[in-house]
Amino acid sequence: MPAPAAVEISECTYSYGETRALDAVSFQVAPRSIFGLLGPNGSGKTTLFRILSTLLAPESGSAKLFGIDVTERPIEARRQVGVVFQSQSLDSRLTVEENLVHQGHMYGLRGHDLAERIGEVLEKVGLGDRRKDRVQTLSGGLRRRADLAKGLLHGPKLLLLDEPSTGVDPVARLAFWRHLEQLRSAVGVTVLLTTHLLEEADACDELAILDRGKLIRQGTPADLKSEIGGEVVTLATGGAAAVATALAEEFAVQDAHVNGDEVRFEHPEGSKWAARLMTRFGTQIESVKISRPSLEDVFLHHAGYGFYADSDQRR
Repeated sequence: MPAPAAVEISECTYSYGETRALDAVSFQVAPRSIFGLLGPNGSGKTTLFRILSTLLAPESGSAKLFGIDVTERPIEARRQVGVVFQSQSLDSRLTVEENLVHQGHMYGLRGHDLAERIGEVLEKVGLGDRRKDRVQTLSGGLRRRADLAKGLLHGPKLLLLDEPSTGVDPVARLAFWRHLEQLRSAVGVTVLLTTHLLEEADACDELAILDRGKLIRQGTPADLKSEIGGEVVTLATGGAAAVATALAEEFAVQDAHVNGDEVRFEHPEGSKWAARLMTRFGTQIESVKISRPSLEDVFLHHAGYGFYADSDQRR
């Protein structure tokens, strides 16, 4: 009998009053993978994170962790999970070690076993030499690693991370990701994280892309981008709407998207079109950019608006 998925979400639905935060979302996460929930604010990531961490129960559908239903057996499900919330959960006045001692007591760990476990997790996250430092003296990146150690202390099989790079500079973000990769390799932990950073999503093994409570696409970053195909053409212009209309009427480009002063569309031979477009539109176009599809293009293709669009553009 095959091992169960690390996470199995089936037709999961949840509402806040009349607002549907999750709308029949379904996907699976393979064990030992780094899986990302990608979406802009209001896409349903946080609600799904709360369901997986047993803080909310779905209105319909189910969520299972290694075959354990989080609604029917929440206590057993919690033992499988280490949670690192977006907001720091450490007491800044205590040392790193003191924070972990209090966390260990919550899971019934005491004495020599707890001390040994603290030493192990601090070494795994690269904080072995900072255990006596007060949290308030640590940089943002080191605090995130201390939060990670706290989530790993009881030996969970699944690590849930809510926007792990929030408030962390790019260098610390890279270091944090190296530690996640090492943990996956050394400990075999499965990682599920929420993110609104496209660069961070690109580093995941697999993604579920959410938009307004719906799952719009799932797959590896490479596969999702390859589905777009061809090249992405971005035109910078002061008359974006007029250019998009002309593209549809004269060049049969029906999928051009207007975002502020830019017009964006996909074409299998976009680079060959650059000179043709400059000739046709002349000074109407300030620049032409040809690029390979990105995750932002994937989101635009399936959602119909840009990933960083404001709320008015999403309607």
